[in-house]
Amino acid sequence: MRVAPGLSIMLGWNLLMDVEMDLSFLNLGLYLAPLAIVFYLYFNRRRRLDEKHALALQASRESGLSEPVSLHPVFDPLRCIGSSSCVKACPEGALGLIDGKAQLVNPSVCIGHGACMASCPFDAIKLVFGTEKRGVDIPLVKPNFETNVPGLFIAGELGGMGLVRKAAEQGRQAMNAIRDTLKGEASTDLDVVIVGAGPAGIAAGLGAIQHKLRYRIVEQEDSLGGTVYHYPRNKVIMTAPVQLPIVGKVKMSEISKEALLEFWNGIVDKTGLKISFRERMESIQPQGKGFQVTTSGGTYSARAVLLAIGRRGTPRKLDVPGEELPKVVYRLIDPEQYRGQNVLVVGGGDSALEAALAIAGEADTRVALSYRGDAFGRVKPKNRQRLEEAQQNGRLNVLLKSNVVRIESGEVLLELESGQETLPNDAVIISAGGVLPTDLLKKVGIQFETKHGTV
Repeated sequence: MRVAPGLSIMLGWNLLMDVEMDLSFLNLGLYLAPLAIVFYLYFNRRRRLDEKHALALQASRESGLSEPVSLHPVFDPLRCIGSSSCVKACPEGALGLIDGKAQLVNPSVCIGHGACMASCPFDAIKLVFGTEKRGVDIPLVKPNFETNVPGLFIAGELGGMGLVRKAAEQGRQAMNAIRDTLKGEASTDLDVVIVGAGPAGIAAGLGAIQHKLRYRIVEQEDSLGGTVYHYPRNKVIMTAPVQLPIVGKVKMSEISKEALLEFWNGIVDKTGLKISFRERMESIQPQGKGFQVTTSGGTYSARAVLLAIGRRGTPRKLDVPGEELPKVVYRLIDPEQYRGQNVLVVGGGDSALEAALAIAGEADTRVALSYRGDAFGRVKPKNRQRLEEAQQNGRLNVLLKSNVVRIESGEVLLELESGQETLPNDAVIISAGGVLPTDLLKKVGIQFETKHGTV
């Protein structure tokens, strides 16, 4: 049978089109297959992370650790695109992604350093104080860091800003404001008394030197550093470049506690900054156009006062006989110094558990942990797990529902449910929190505002 030339050409063309279409689908499949694999791996990983973070949030809630301690992030779900940049930026592992949105899944470990907020490409994060359930009292301050009491200023952690860089910046700006308010001739001993030698206090002191002001820095501890001084050994601190009076801009990023304290001490040595250690503020009284500041070391008249103290406050004491003995301390500096000793740690928070566990890791050391409660309700799950392991291994003796009755040179008397018990003892570490000078500040007239999840 003979086929017409036109029909032959048409059949050939159709066959060619079929072949090209098959090749196109094949090429498309070759291109799409790797893309499909990538999408599968990506979404499968996101699903597993979502489940992991949801479990972490559930564990925090079941452990009673759903409330952040202080400054913490909140997220705008309309702005959040789930990029996970904030999760990666958080060095404490406090954040996670659930249903494609960022959340605070480990609130108790959040320290409010703000790295998450800085990393968000869509400004979906803001830092706030307090929550709906737990309010945080923050003193009212003006933009120049002056309180409602003229001449009385607040900078740093007491005002809610515990970040090293921002606290130092507040101290610098507050001293600039103090300089601007000091007009006329001085009839006082000092121009300014600075209370606290943390980042805010040090920066303020440098500003006082720069402005040629008569100043005095009082610090109740035996070293500078403020809250940083009480951090565990080798703790890594996140910070950023700091602008300091006289010194200029200092670049920092991740730095250990020891390195940061060495840095501050170097600044003090270089600039001649004077700090009166072991001198605790006891009262502030308005006097004429200034203040009378009474400390454990004396009484001073000053035209202005800058409070650069932390929110940790003065260590809470047990008020029991023998607490004044040299072997009683209120923080752990170096676990190794207690090697081979009988040690009692008092407290039920993370700091108490971490201190007891650190000392229990030393050879030939016998450690007891006394807590008045019947359970450690507000501690990190990791610390609770380590505590259980230490108990099972016989490295730590936990005494719940117990209270210290008396401390003696070689022993400690405790009151337990079963009666009184005497323990051999070489050292006592009291980790019972701190007492903020809120009442003292209110007596001066400083007004406070309770924050419930607000900036």
